[in-house]
Amino acid sequence: MRIGVNVPNFGPGTDPGVLRDWGRTVEGLGYDLLMVSDHVAITTDVAEQYPAPFYEPFTTLSWLAGVTERIRLGTTVLVLPYRHPLLTARMAANLNALSGGRLVLGVGVGWARQEFAALGVPFERRGALTDEYLDALREAWADPGYRTAQIPLWIGGNSPAAMRRAVRRGEPWHPLRFAPEWFRSATGKLKAMADEAERPVPALVPRIALRLTGQSITGERLAGEGTIEQIVADLEELRVLGAETVVLDPFSGDPAETLRPQAAWQALATVRAHLEG
Repeated sequence: MRIGVNVPNFGPGTDPGVLRDWGRTVEGLGYDLLMVSDHVAITTDVAEQYPAPFYEPFTTLSWLAGVTERIRLGTTVLVLPYRHPLLTARMAANLNALSGGRLVLGVGVGWARQEFAALGVPFERRGALTDEYLDALREAWADPGYRTAQIPLWIGGNSPAAMRRAVRRGEPWHPLRFAPEWFRSATGKLKAMADEAERPVPALVPRIALRLTGQSITGERLAGEGTIEQIVADLEELRVLGAETVVLDPFSGDPAETLRPQAAWQALATVRAHLEG
């Protein structure tokens, strides 16, 4: 099972130097994948959770491609309806080529109504646009002019619609930040959807929290929260359930965390040491 990291590409502590340090740290620790998030217009609803500066993902990953060598690069998730699909196809193909074939494109339908309005994209059509644009991406990349292989696509989202989209398209399913019991139930529902559609069960590539605590968390918690023993147990359960890749997300919601990335780096080092031990 491969392990990746969701790197904050936003917030008051984020700048090109910090992003470079994130890239080199995550790669140096031996992680397999580095991913960033996506917003274009930092409207009020976005800024409440992900304040400026927000570094656009294609630009950011291009920068990180130049300061890393081995680690794969991706989005968790690109809001697919925000950009014309041929623009996305071209930027993704170029980034994939410039990085030596290291790109993974996680995509989602989006949630920020004000941002959709600012970009002139109808919020109510975001699901239909996502399906249409996914087709356009695959068709574009089949054109020799794009000079790329088919780039891996992950279908992001925790909703039944996202699960059905992954089943229908045969792409990996990428749920985000969930409780362990929810994921156990969701994998059963995903299999039932696949069986009903007479399709293969999609690969599992979840993104979980990473919050290391000194004491065990009892009761409700997200996968990836708790002592190192709880976190390692969560990763093992995900492996047993069939996860091919797990992305760790060390950002817990406080923008001030971006001013102190060393805490996240230490947590990532601790997890890596226990996995290797």
